[in-house]
Amino acid sequence: MANTAQGAITRTILGDQVRDALLERILEGDYPPGTRLVETQLAKEFGTSQAPVREALRDLEAMRLVQARPFHGTYVREIGSDELLEVYPVRTVLEDLAARLATPRLAGDVAAIADCLETMRTAEAAGDTRSAIQHHVRFHQLIVEASGNSILLHVWQSLAIEARTRITFMAGEVAPGVLWEQHVPILRALERQDADDAAAQARIHFEQFGQTDTPPR
Repeated sequence: MANTAQGAITRTILGDQVRDALLERILEGDYPPGTRLVETQLAKEFGTSQAPVREALRDLEAMRLVQARPFHGTYVREIGSDELLEVYPVRTVLEDLAARLATPRLAGDVAAIADCLETMRTAEAAGDTRSAIQHHVRFHQLIVEASGNSILLHVWQSLAIEARTRITFMAGEVAPGVLWEQHVPILRALERQDADDAAAQARIHFEQFGQTDTPPR
């Protein structure tokens, strides 16, 4: 049983790594729309079995970046800006609710969230985009976890938040310091134990970008 569990964990980690590599290639134009992604070839290239590649392609299909055609294989789709933006109205609702529920449960104890934000700021200043993205996701995850609502957390996680965040970073330009600054009002509202403002700031964070052609960060 232990070996089976370890195998599943390893496969999942490899699948995430393959997904991120494919994601970057798609957004950088290395795999233009219409490119066929062949499992056997990708597995050989990445030095893995086909299972992690298959999981990676499933994740990318769920994000509508690739399309599986019965009896023909998997192909890169044309990605419109509207498709990059469509997840954010959903996230707006989830993040609003998470902040509202988390505020009284945190009771002003935002040390872990503040530490995460500071690490995000440091990563941005150093030009470490990957770390900044990871801590951006972690910032919001800490709030969702603090909500105490397991269903909310499950739905939030099902949106493949980190991969989608990488998409928005790679599809648009991010000014230095912008990312962490946008999160400060959320942190301050949580610190003041102002649930209404925490929810409002979380909502503003995602809504403001939905009104432009630039995907949210």
